[in-house]
Amino acid sequence: MIYFNHFIFSLISTVGFSVLFNVPKKSIFYAGLTGGIGWTIYMYIKELTLSSAFSIFVASTIVGILGEIFARIDKKPVTTFVIPGIVPLVPGYIIYLSMVELINQEFYEAARLGTEAVFNSGAISVGIILVTSVAKIKKSQNHKKSRL
Repeated sequence: MIYFNHFIFSLISTVGFSVLFNVPKKSIFYAGLTGGIGWTIYMYIKELTLSSAFSIFVASTIVGILGEIFARIDKKPVTTFVIPGIVPLVPGYIIYLSMVELINQEFYEAARLGTEAVFNSGAISVGIILVTSVAKIKKSQNHKKSRL
């Protein structure tokens, strides 16, 4: 039941960001679904492994895969689904906490939180880039086969 709540709330927040990013009306549901599934997978994997960066990597990889799938279904650019889909995964709160610790002159805790935010951001980037690279390679292979 708790995962269902996470899914619904992250879907709603992703739909809100989709509207903010001017995603076409027809694609808003797919973008919301991408964000909802990505966040729910993040929460599930984090509960299993207790590793935030690994959980975000897996979730962003799933967001990238869903973005590629929905782009083919809806005939829109992949970024239409991936950008709103990763918004729930962005470590904004961790960065905020890091800044609060800097202001309070708790430099060790600020460095720990800042490092965690950098790793989480890197995990998002690597997950999305991995899926995009594989999709482009596969697309070019299919294009070469069709030309033969």
